[in-house]
Amino acid sequence: MLRAEKVDKNFKQGTKTVDAVRSAGITVSEAERVYIHGPSGAGKSTLLQVMGGLSRPTSGRVLFRGEDVYAASDKRRSHMRNRGFGFIFQFYHLLPEMSVLENVMLPAMIGGRGGREVRTRALSLIERVGLGGRTKHRPSQISGGEAQRTAIARALMNSPEVLFCDEPTGNLDSERAREVYSLVKDISEENGMSVVVVSHQEILEGFADREYFMKDGVLQEAAARAEVRAA
Repeated sequence: MLRAEKVDKNFKQGTKTVDAVRSAGITVSEAERVYIHGPSGAGKSTLLQVMGGLSRPTSGRVLFRGEDVYAASDKRRSHMRNRGFGFIFQFYHLLPEMSVLENVMLPAMIGGRGGREVRTRALSLIERVGLGGRTKHRPSQISGGEAQRTAIARALMNSPEVLFCDEPTGNLDSERAREVYSLVKDISEENGMSVVVVSHQEILEGFADREYFMKDGVLQEAAARAEVRAA
């Protein structure tokens, strides 16, 4: 479904060039949950942004269902992001002036959809993440865990085929983190949705189908890394 091929991403910092991602290759199959872990500054978030169509790679390709994401027009790439991808970030990025319901409906409205059908789906997702009594609350009136569940519902609004999660539980305690991963896993299995998580934290046991480790911009499958260590 999604494949990154020999992806490099470089940044200029003054007179220096920082190699954030170095020749990374990864394939995500349908309904597969992939976990990429490693220390802060390893390039995990940068790789996720490249894979999600948010940041053009310096070199290499990203293919979504066989289509080159960065060879597409800006309009086409925006459509891919809006309809094919969902995003959950560490800091939620909920709009403070909007209610929980309005925040969840936002991706559909950005895509030009509205009306009763969109509202009904948003309410259903809010119920699914356990926030049925919070639809009219603003972000400042709910807890961090509730804000993250609102962000999950928003990310699912357009029924994405791939859900990207960037440090999704970084601001939550261990119990709330387990709840978030358990919820994402259940929804992934129910809808056949692929999931890519990047985090420096431990992940819920049994969540990931495949694990990768990333350090200094280099991505390596966890099983391969373990074999190298054993050798």
